[in-house]
Amino acid sequence: MRHFATASALLRAAHPIPALAVTAMTAGLAAAVGGGALAVLGVVAAVLPGQLSVGWLNDLVDADRDAQVGRTGKPVAAGAVSRRAVLVAVVVSAPVAVLLSLPFGIAATAAHLVALGSAWAYDLGLKSTAFSVLPYAVSFGLLPVFVTLGNAAGPPSWLVLAAALLGSAAHFVNVLPDIADDDATGVRGLPHRLGAVRSTAVASVLVLATAALLVLGPVGVSPAGLLLLALAVVLLGAGLVLGRRPGSRAAFHAVILVALLDVVVLLGNGV
Repeated sequence: MRHFATASALLRAAHPIPALAVTAMTAGLAAAVGGGALAVLGVVAAVLPGQLSVGWLNDLVDADRDAQVGRTGKPVAAGAVSRRAVLVAVVVSAPVAVLLSLPFGIAATAAHLVALGSAWAYDLGLKSTAFSVLPYAVSFGLLPVFVTLGNAAGPPSWLVLAAALLGSAAHFVNVLPDIADDDATGVRGLPHRLGAVRSTAVASVLVLATAALLVLGPVGVSPAGLLLLALAVVLLGAGLVLGRRPGSRAAFHAVILVALLDVVVLLGNGV
């Protein structure tokens, strides 16, 4: 039972939901560009350990700050799993991610390594700077590059830019609920410097720009694409208006909904 509890805490320290979400999105991209079942499984095998390493490193670096503000849901800060165990997990999972990328070729492996290096740099200190959004833009933007370099010349520029913008929006959305706690522990990334209101507005612009790129980027604009773009505008507009009420999270939820729409369109766009 003790070993199970430790394993469960170790898994939770890896931020499994974001790790699985990024892995699923990358696998979906691999399928969208014509990758077969083996290629998609290969992408999952390479991307998942890399994402787990990012989550583990994040909780390891933040353990003292998390304990300072009483984040009991953080296993490392709460002492549910040792820092040594998490460090070992990082040291093992990171090289595995790189090694499992090699079947896709040196160029694709290099793209994945840069994406991971960017995410690790965020964990190791960039999160507390005015450039905190940069790792998200780089890492997300390189996902379609990694996927397509394995079987093609690379993705179109609009797809890379759309992924980078979506990743940037994810940074603002992810930080918003924790701005107060982060401020208390000295984390001063770009969203913290802008404040919750302006960060929500920036996230809204980013997800809308992503939607526009995904709809207008491919050759030929479909009626369905224009409908999705109009829906994104309506959702964001309603969210920003309703979000003016004290305590309302309508704007935050609207950004999340449009971001999910962007992901659906992103996965539906073959290269």
